Amino acid sequence: MASDRQPVAQGSKKLTPRQTVIQIAKFVAFSLGAGIIQIVTFTLLTEFSNFPYWACYLPSLVLSVLYNFTVNRRYTFKSATNVPIAMLKVAFYYCLFTPLSTYLGHLATNAGVNDYIVEITTMLCNLVTEYLVCRLWVYRGSMNTNSLAKNEKGAEKTDEAK
Repeated sequence: MASDRQPVAQGSKKLTPRQTVIQIAKFVAFSLGAGIIQIVTFTLLTEFSNFPYWACYLPSLVLSVLYNFTVNRRYTFKSATNVPIAMLKVAFYYCLFTPLSTYLGHLATNAGVNDYIVEITTMLCNLVTEYLVCRLWVYRGSMNTNSLAKNEKGAEKTDEAK
C-alpha cells in the first residue's frame, strides 16, 4: 500500500509530498541548465569537428555533470554532506552510466539513429537515474542540512511566531 511508505529522511525530519514535488521540480530545472550546457557543447563538437559520437558526448557530459552536481547539492538537496564523498558517489554512478550510455549511443548511431535523438534519449535516462541516485543514496539523510536550509527554517520559525 502507498500509505505504508515512509517519507525519505531530510536531516532529522521527513520530506512532505509537497517538499518532494518542489525538490523534483528544482532538480529538473537545474538539469535543464545542465542539459543546455551538454547539448551546446555536443553540438559545437559535432558540427565543427570530425570527432565520432563518443568523443563529442564525453566532454559534453563531463561539463554537464560538474554544473549539475554543484547546483543540485546546494539548492535542490541543500546538503552539507562531505563534498568529496558526495562527489565520489556521483562519480561511481557515472562510472556505470557513462560507459553504458557511450557504448549504447555508439551502437545506435552506427545503426543509423540520428546523433541528436540518441543524445536526448540518453539525457532523459540520465535525468531520471541521477535524481534517484542522488535522492536515495548520495544525499540520503543529509537533505536540508546546509546553511541555506537552516536560514529557511529560521525564517519559517519567525513567520510562525507572528
